[in-house]
Amino acid sequence: MAHLLFRLRHVTDEEALEVRELLQEHGFDVYETNAGFFRLGVDAIWLRDASQREAAEATLAEYQQRRQQRERAAFESAKARGEAPTLWRRFLAHPIQVVLTIVAVLLIALLTLLPFAGLGAP
Repeated sequence: MAHLLFRLRHVTDEEALEVRELLQEHGFDVYETNAGFFRLGVDAIWLRDASQREAAEATLAEYQQRRQQRERAAFESAKARGEAPTLWRRFLAHPIQVVLTIVAVLLIALLTLLPFAGLGAP
């Protein structure tokens, strides 16, 4: 029976490609599914042979640990150079989007709390 090995939803194309190459390099028998037009399925990589499960999961765990370390080092390097993403930099790059997001958050908070505003009055 097939085993869900790696979900591809919210994964960058770069990471998905690296995972595909890693699994192919190690000779794991895998196949991919996509969620389809209405997104009712699962974007994932599945392992066909259950006997390879432990080895495949260990390989992916090692890869994810290396990737985490690499990305964390890249972030720390960008932070040290003063290039790390911040709210102010996002505002400078996309001011309308940031302002609309803040307005939407405030509007939702207001609409959520509005029914309770009159409870304290006699």
